[in-house]
Amino acid sequence: MARDTSPQCKQCRREGQKLFLKGERCLTDKCGVERRSYAPGQHGRTRMRQSEYRTQLREKQKARRYYQVLEKQFRAYYERASRQNGVTGENLLRLLERRLDNVIVRLGFAASRRQARQLVRHGHWLVNGRRVDIPSYQVKPDDIISIKAGSSADPTIRSATELISVVPAWLQADHDSLTAKVLRLPERDEIDAPVTEQLIVELYSK
Repeated sequence: MARDTSPQCKQCRREGQKLFLKGERCLTDKCGVERRSYAPGQHGRTRMRQSEYRTQLREKQKARRYYQVLEKQFRAYYERASRQNGVTGENLLRLLERRLDNVIVRLGFAASRRQARQLVRHGHWLVNGRRVDIPSYQVKPDDIISIKAGSSADPTIRSATELISVVPAWLQADHDSLTAKVLRLPERDEIDAPVTEQLIVELYSK
């Protein structure tokens, strides 16, 4: 399985804001953005000339890194979103939000998307009673998500639930039994992603 193994704190510093890629560490003084608020690399402290293309590219990279997907995957999501009815940018974010690894983070069952992906790949989660080990699996309304009986990840998951205060309205979570239900598709104002999707659409429309 292809995955991004580059330093996560550098990804946040490159985008100039916290993308919460390291879970609990991002909430402490050890966060890379807190310690060094400039971009990584030799020219990180120099002023970069802004352009329309640069702004659009940075927004696309930010979204890709936030959801932890590779370039080819992200392009495929965009092409799928552009074929759907409605606003392409909103369709794109809905597809990314409905990834199983992202839903597990939104429910508070994992501290980060990388941790959620590992838990899914190792078969700790069930969807409608069936084991799903594909992080990009698209959840649907009325899907029931639950932890596998006897899972060794139970303590890790319960520890992660302490980091979240609010579960999105389109999801329903029971942190005691570690089960959840997808109530409906998310609306744009319910997607808490630091992304301006219209810039991504403009980039790919060129």
